[in-house]
Amino acid sequence: MGMGKRFRTYGWLGLLASVLVTGCDEAPSANRQEDPCAEPLSLRVHVVSSDGARIQGATVTATNLESNVSITGVTDDRGLTTAINENLAPSPIRVVATAGSHVTPAERVEWTCDACHCTPVPAELTLELQD
Repeated sequence: MGMGKRFRTYGWLGLLASVLVTGCDEAPSANRQEDPCAEPLSLRVHVVSSDGARIQGATVTATNLESNVSITGVTDDRGLTTAINENLAPSPIRVVATAGSHVTPAERVEWTCDACHCTPVPAELTLELQD
């Protein structure tokens, strides 16, 4: 009688162990997400005319003030570019836009960095072309 009870207890433990092991397989899951640190964060830069119209095709250049490395982007039909990203961090950057003979005053952007990303401060700029 004591042996039968012991067998049933171990039988349940074996079944429980096999369920737990099956639940921890390495099969791909649809819920797994990509590494959130992989994609660099971008600075949103809008370029507008002196009357506030959004400018498509303006060239926006950001230059790291310490290394002198630059990234250039071109504004889309909404007057926006997100080409400037944290690859220029952590040193401050100088951002300027040009369209034809018109230039914007330069803006300075700093970075706040954590273990994963450097976030631009400010996160968004609006640069106004001078007449």
